[in-house]
Amino acid sequence: MTQPTDPTLVTTATTGQRVLFVCVRNGGKSQMAAGLMRHAAEQQGLAVQVFSAGTEAGMKLNAQSVESLAEVGVDISTARTHQLTDDDVRAADLVVVLGGEARVEPVGGTPVEVWETDEPATRGIEGMERMRLVRDDISRRVEDLLDRFQRAA
Repeated sequence: MTQPTDPTLVTTATTGQRVLFVCVRNGGKSQMAAGLMRHAAEQQGLAVQVFSAGTEAGMKLNAQSVESLAEVGVDISTARTHQLTDDDVRAADLVVVLGGEARVEPVGGTPVEVWETDEPATRGIEGMERMRLVRDDISRRVEDLLDRFQRAA
């Protein structure tokens, strides 16, 4: 299995599961999930490689996503957006699509899981309050995924 060629996607983990988080722009939810997964895996001493990409990658990160993670000690401020490729999907052991807008077709037998994440804006919740709710929803899902990996090991 090959690694994605973008060096900004490589983490310090050298073995274990390879997880690719995907959303449309790769500026918000997928970056948050990747940052939260890296942080949680490091805290638990787990070797998990984490990548993120967008189906229509934008140019920059969502500032509120960066700020909401900084509030819980996770720094994604130096992350860069990345356009999803078939090679990225092939290199992953699991692809997690965040939200209902992005579409990822399985490539090479890589399983694709869709997380229908909370969208507080549909309830009139905006700004940092919205982003904190999104962060907390993604964080719970990341912890559940790490638990699944540990049970399967």
